[in-house]
Amino acid sequence: MINSPTDSVKKLNLINRRMFITGSFKFFIMIGLVSRLFFLQVKENKKYLTLSDKNRIREWKLAPVRGEITDYFGNVIAGNFEAYQLHIIPEQVEDFRYVIYRVKDLLEMTDKEFSKVLKKKNEIKPWETLIVSDNLSWKKFSKINNHLYDLNGVKPVISISRNYPFKENFTHVVGYVSQANENDIENSEIIKKNFVPGLKVGKVGLEKSFEDKLIGTNDIERYEVNAYGRRINQLEFQKGKQGKNLKLTIDTEVQKLTSELLKEKAGSICVMDIYTGSIIAMHSSPSFDPNLFVFGISQDDWQLIRNNPMKPLVNKTLQGTYSPGSTIKPIVALSALENGIINTNFTVNCRGHKHPLELYGQTYHCWKKEGHGFMNLRNAMKQSCDTYFYEVARKLGVDKLSETAKKFGLGKEVFGDLFNIEKKGLIPNTLWKKNALGQSWLLGETVITGIGQGYIQTTPIQLCLMTAQIGNGGYKIYPKIVANDDNSVSQVDKFTPLYKDSNNIKIIQDAMYASTNEVRGTSYRSRIDDLKYQFAGKTGTAQVKKITKEDRELDLKTFEIPYEERDHALYVAYGPYKNPRYALSILVEHGGNGSTTAAPMAKKLFKKIIDRDLLRKSISEKKYLEI
Repeated sequence: MINSPTDSVKKLNLINRRMFITGSFKFFIMIGLVSRLFFLQVKENKKYLTLSDKNRIREWKLAPVRGEITDYFGNVIAGNFEAYQLHIIPEQVEDFRYVIYRVKDLLEMTDKEFSKVLKKKNEIKPWETLIVSDNLSWKKFSKINNHLYDLNGVKPVISISRNYPFKENFTHVVGYVSQANENDIENSEIIKKNFVPGLKVGKVGLEKSFEDKLIGTNDIERYEVNAYGRRINQLEFQKGKQGKNLKLTIDTEVQKLTSELLKEKAGSICVMDIYTGSIIAMHSSPSFDPNLFVFGISQDDWQLIRNNPMKPLVNKTLQGTYSPGSTIKPIVALSALENGIINTNFTVNCRGHKHPLELYGQTYHCWKKEGHGFMNLRNAMKQSCDTYFYEVARKLGVDKLSETAKKFGLGKEVFGDLFNIEKKGLIPNTLWKKNALGQSWLLGETVITGIGQGYIQTTPIQLCLMTAQIGNGGYKIYPKIVANDDNSVSQVDKFTPLYKDSNNIKIIQDAMYASTNEVRGTSYRSRIDDLKYQFAGKTGTAQVKKITKEDRELDLKTFEIPYEERDHALYVAYGPYKNPRYALSILVEHGGNGSTTAAPMAKKLFKKIIDRDLLRKSISEKKYLEI
């Protein structure tokens, strides 16, 4: 069949139409591709360049270098050292099972250690860092670095960690650092800003109080990586700032002596400059090694500390509240003198256990069985006659006594809000009992408050401050533990005397001198005759249970009484007596009595403190000349 001319034209038109449609389609596709390429390469250039860099360039923040803490003489008591760590980011690991078992073999991990790592891995998100170890030896760290070609996603890190060279000597002052937890991060913007896996932050003590100053800022490293995420080139290193250093007023040598004196005992020793308010030593016993907490304390070590019946976790200097016993008597006598209740000639006849003070059916005994006889203020202080102070307190009243005690620093925090654990203690009065217990004050409660028993509770640091202000002539001081630029300048507030009549302070000073340096004084055996070291003080014995008639008749020696029923032993003192400069307080829990347990410690302390006084002054004078 022969095609007609019309059919040929139709076929040609159909072909042309198809070619036009195909060509148009190709044209529009080309236009779309060109437009898309233009959009990606020109319009979205920065976005995809950034994404490309993120694949090619990695940024690591390193833990900030923490500021050091030194004592007054520049000895480092909280320093830093290089710690070798091993991190893994699970989402960057192609075969986690292979890598983690390879790491186990290289580090020679025990099954227990390995189980802990696997447990940690299950507790974190895939993109979070798994810290396999935060304190590797150099040998193991080097071994890991030599096998990185086979350990995709493994990251060896050189970090800076904390070290406490004096171990348990400063624990309750300085505190310790440990790994930051969720609460630390949520409650501190600075910790949140500087957070990196394994970051150590202050948990207690000055490490916590000065966290914002000590923490520093991160170093930042930028690296180029290959397709497997391995580093091939360092592009940039941005140096962070080390945290600010902290200089304390404490003398390490005196601090170590306080630790030795309280070895195997529970208690506290504080030493204070009576003019600047500088803390020379402040130790709570028993203590523990803060280095145990830096990399996470083991369960065994934690249980040993936690279950110790002497409570090493409690800072007894700031948190321990105790009846002050007879160490309160200088304040009782001063308050009575200031309020015109008594004078130096006021006399009481102490007739011992056979003729105790009786009030409303209650009897109040002096500690001396046969009695002291006729006592004036000086002799009553010297021999610590309870009967005398019962009568003084009765005439004085608890409200006036409370007012004087608070003036001298009892019943409130000594360091303000510096330590969030510090207790106020309790200096009771009639209004307090009405508000707190809904009861009226009883006369018998006034009587026992006069010898530091009953509701009254003080901390060892408050007793030290009280004694310092008696020793400096009755002027208010502001205790401090962190040295500052004007450390050589006296911190005594000359415009805030704590007395009405300066002669009353002198009377109390003289009575405390007699208590330590004259025959029959309760701390006479602990005296130092050399005027260079001579000190004045007051012993104290605080009952921890009510003494019954049967107890008095038994008259047991301290070692015959169960430990937890023994009295607390206390001693407060200042010296040298002729030119006073330092005050101290000593408390030994269940130590028996102050004269035999606490006072002898003061003798050793004053020799050390005063021998180091010239060295301390040379530091102050040098600083003053540099200014």
